[in-house]
Amino acid sequence: MQTLIFEFIGGLGIFLLGIKYMGEGLQKSAGDRLRNILDKTTSNPFLGVLAGIVVTILIQSSSGTTVLTVGLVNAGFMTLRQAIGVIMGANVGTTVTAFIIGIDLGEYALPIIAVGCFLLFFFKNQKVNNVGQAVFGFGALFFGLELMSSGMSPLREVQAFQDLTLSMSEHSILGIVIGTLFTFIVQSSTATIGILQGLFAEGAIGLEAALPVLFGDNIGTTITAVLASIGATVAAKRAAYVHVIFNLVGAVIIILLLGLFSQYVMYLQSALDLNPEMTIAFAHGSFNLANLMIQFPFIGALAWIVTKIIPGDDTVVEYKPKHLDPIFIQQSSTLALDQAKAEIIRMGDYAYKGLEETNLYLTTQNQKHSEMSMQIEGALNNLDRKITDYLVDLSGESMSETEGAKHTVLMDSVRDIERIGDHFENIIELIDYKISNKVHMTEQAQEDLNNMFDLTIMTVKQSVKALEDMDREEALAVIQKEDQIDRMERNYRKKHIIRMNEGLCSGSAGIVFVDIISNLERIGDHAVNIAEAVLGE
Repeated sequence: MQTLIFEFIGGLGIFLLGIKYMGEGLQKSAGDRLRNILDKTTSNPFLGVLAGIVVTILIQSSSGTTVLTVGLVNAGFMTLRQAIGVIMGANVGTTVTAFIIGIDLGEYALPIIAVGCFLLFFFKNQKVNNVGQAVFGFGALFFGLELMSSGMSPLREVQAFQDLTLSMSEHSILGIVIGTLFTFIVQSSTATIGILQGLFAEGAIGLEAALPVLFGDNIGTTITAVLASIGATVAAKRAAYVHVIFNLVGAVIIILLLGLFSQYVMYLQSALDLNPEMTIAFAHGSFNLANLMIQFPFIGALAWIVTKIIPGDDTVVEYKPKHLDPIFIQQSSTLALDQAKAEIIRMGDYAYKGLEETNLYLTTQNQKHSEMSMQIEGALNNLDRKITDYLVDLSGESMSETEGAKHTVLMDSVRDIERIGDHFENIIELIDYKISNKVHMTEQAQEDLNNMFDLTIMTVKQSVKALEDMDREEALAVIQKEDQIDRMERNYRKKHIIRMNEGLCSGSAGIVFVDIISNLERIGDHAVNIAEAVLGE
């Protein structure tokens, strides 16, 4: 019994390590462009399905693809309807691993691991190392399966296990519950299916008992996405729950047709002369493909259902630009400049909203404000790239002197707004440090920070307004406020040194305080740069 347990647990550990290494190696080999694949190929649900299949094959994890999708919805890169297509595709993509397992390579597992290690340890080229990691993972996957299979073979003789499989054959719901729970525990439907393939190959479990467990695996794998959506936006939560509904509906439909489905799988087994592992792989693939074909026409209905289940207005930070139409670059540089300016003003609005959320995080220590600030910072980085590329393309066209001057103002302003995002990101990190290290600040220090935040937010808001209206008076007011920020920073720094000397504040509190006001002062500088660009200085 000890050997059985050790071989099974050890085999499962090596198998999970193999999946992880193979997925990471493939992901690195493909380049870190998976996010771009999802972002650029989800213009319609059909392309979304294809993108979901491809990305899942690359990272060897439907949960990974779904979590990535939830993140993209959370960030505003993808709509809920686009996400549903990707999630459906991920369910089909994950079946590829079961087919790989179905190819009996167990006896070659150790040489494959050796090749992977050779590529990892004897080459300094990163690309070769990535391939080595994927090959090592591939070998470890089969080696783990071999160990698990030898550990599971005596289960055929265990009476309690025979009784359990008999119960699963008679009560399919029990099989679904077992599959769901085990997948939830190991956080990998691929691992559960691998074990199922091993049990079926050893004759420890019959097809009637194996199929419900297979359907339960699909439900269990949705837990990861649900966990990833905790604390996320309403749209991201909806995307995660679509995954749950999609797999639950699929399981219910197929359980109602279990007799027919079992006959279909047995027919495939005999017609194609499939080994036991490949039989389970075909059953898994057929189930997910059928589920996709049944539910694909109802993407709109799925979106409506989750909107009803999870109500509320969603405050998504949209990463993508709204106004940059490349047609205007050739047709009218004036209109193109107006488009770019409208996008920069939107970017400026994000900048001071990010500052407001950072201030709220400082005062409340509520994580949702930190997450919103970081989303906004990500949006600022993306908009900076897109607007800069647009303006660079525009600079190749002929412009009047006035248009050229406006182009320069816009180019400078984009950079300054993006830098504001970098500074409030620094402040978020300082607040994180303050919270995790339990750094205490005096009420006076907290009040000083709030005062400086208020003035800085007002200054940034006014600089964006000055740019929007090209208003010289607003721009001059920004320069006056920035002088106040500079004086405030010097004054508060001196006061804090006095507090530290009097023993009211610790050294850690001093570092956090001084670094926060320094970042706020630099934000003020960037607001002045925008104002000076408006003034033409």
